[in-house]
Amino acid sequence: MKIVTSLSFQGQCREAFEFYAKVLGGKITAAMPYGDAPPDMPISDAKYKDWLMHCWLDVGDQALMGADMDVAWAPNVDKPKNGFDVTLHTTDKDEGKRWFDQLSEGGKQIMPFAETFWSPGFGSLVDKFGVPWMINSIPSADWKPSQG
Repeated sequence: MKIVTSLSFQGQCREAFEFYAKVLGGKITAAMPYGDAPPDMPISDAKYKDWLMHCWLDVGDQALMGADMDVAWAPNVDKPKNGFDVTLHTTDKDEGKRWFDQLSEGGKQIMPFAETFWSPGFGSLVDKFGVPWMINSIPSADWKPSQG
């Protein structure tokens, strides 16, 4: 089984996924605009022709999926994302810090990347596209948090 998070945007899906591919070292393997849909698709307004109805980003053996949605089809897509985070785990604290710094450019850091009682490096942010992220460094077996 593979569980894949699907992210919704309002015309920024391509830009967001190109950004995520660059930051995470992934590859976009599908980017289907509404303009390429069959003529009988109910979404045919020319203003959506460049919006993506499906986008797929492979990052190693993981993936993200995305699409552009209008409020008429996806109520609340225009509201802040709430109740989930895309979470990245790594055993390399420096890699986690790089992801955190790059993903938070133009966005908002919620919890700055720093050591916690469970991790040598953890942080949370909302990126410039409104997507919430958590970055977590997995501690080695012999890791102990700093005292005080």
